[in-house]
Amino acid sequence: MDIAAMNVRINFQKNGVIVDKISNHTNGWSEFYSCFATISDSAGKSSAEDTAAGLIVDHSDISFTVRFCKKAMAVSSTNFRILWNEEVYNIVKIDHLNLKKHALKFKCEKERL
Repeated sequence: MDIAAMNVRINFQKNGVIVDKISNHTNGWSEFYSCFATISDSAGKSSAEDTAAGLIVDHSDISFTVRFCKKAMAVSSTNFRILWNEEVYNIVKIDHLNLKKHALKFKCEKERL
């Protein structure tokens, strides 16, 4: 694992219930963990676009590789997302890289707004 290649900071956000100062409960995203990662696109598809119903749809998929730690190990694909470069990426799959506890690879796709 090349530590020098981990030069981009990403933020993990967790989905949950947020309570405001007057006890209103709303569903929202909160900051969970921030770390440095290596970014790679999956099979050269990071700029893939498609036309659907007259609209150009972006099908970006990307992989983030982070060093292994307890916080990163707690991330799941159902309740978390990644924020990078002011864009939101939904986690599709988590690869534990042969369970060697060196790194975790998060395969993500860009969220459509």
